[in-house]
Amino acid sequence: MTTSGTTTPHETAGGAWTLAADLPRVKLSIELFPPKWPAEAMALLEQIDVLDVLEPAYYTVTSGAGGGAIDATRSVVEAVKDHTGRPVAAHLTCVGRSRAEINAVADAYWQAGIRHIVALRGDAPKGALRYEPRADGYAYGADLVAGLKARHAFEISVACYPEKHPEASSEQFDLDNLKRKVDAGADRVISQYCFDTEQVLRFRDALARANITVPFVPGIMPIHNFPQIKRFSERCGAGVPTWLVKLFDGVESGSDLHKMVAASVAGEQSRRLVAEGFDQLHIYALNRAELSVAVFRLLGGQPALRLAA
Repeated sequence: MTTSGTTTPHETAGGAWTLAADLPRVKLSIELFPPKWPAEAMALLEQIDVLDVLEPAYYTVTSGAGGGAIDATRSVVEAVKDHTGRPVAAHLTCVGRSRAEINAVADAYWQAGIRHIVALRGDAPKGALRYEPRADGYAYGADLVAGLKARHAFEISVACYPEKHPEASSEQFDLDNLKRKVDAGADRVISQYCFDTEQVLRFRDALARANITVPFVPGIMPIHNFPQIKRFSERCGAGVPTWLVKLFDGVESGSDLHKMVAASVAGEQSRRLVAEGFDQLHIYALNRAELSVAVFRLLGGQPALRLAA
């Protein structure tokens, strides 16, 4: 039972856990990326041991830009699955490969017991001015979703953009494209991170008006290095509000103060979204556990912490 000022025990089934008395329970998913070097691979497993105390509903593993690194993605997907025993979703893009090649990758995932794919158009290859579909490939995300669903009974997540995809001509064009992906069989939409929570809520309302009824999972980006995230946000079209710039002004990256501010920002946004009715959040962990654990705690979660002394 829950009483004022207390938390009920967390639940292990399906990755759900119970928050403080003023918030309902929520499921987390956690995004990882393939390490570039062997030492980073060992460090990632250590971070996963910490992240796993949050009992995520599933992990996702990104694919390289321009369609590269499918082999690296697959090795990390299978390693995380074996290491944690939890569901893991592989990112799969349209870029740079024929339908036959992508189908072969999908078949290999299915045979390895991977049942969840994050289906993406993908970014243009390095040096290319824009994305160009291959004549023998899946042209766009909706085509990839339909092809994967026809091949195997995958659970499929797709990307959405509360602030509009940077290449979309308008918000309505972007929303129409998302609707095509959902109509093709996508089971959920996971958002690009957006620091403007009001914009996330407006986007939720726009999804409802467009009759997009699959689960909408907001992305949360804990800020480990503000200058780095600011540069990345400029490239991917994510806004960096003035209030956020002021919060980190003069704060040294890696300092205790930076960690405190970053945890507060991500925790406050997460609490607001859960209070607004969201029961799933997607954490862009960047292969680091500390701030994800902080968000979990600020939401009221009570993991059996195994952080190193």
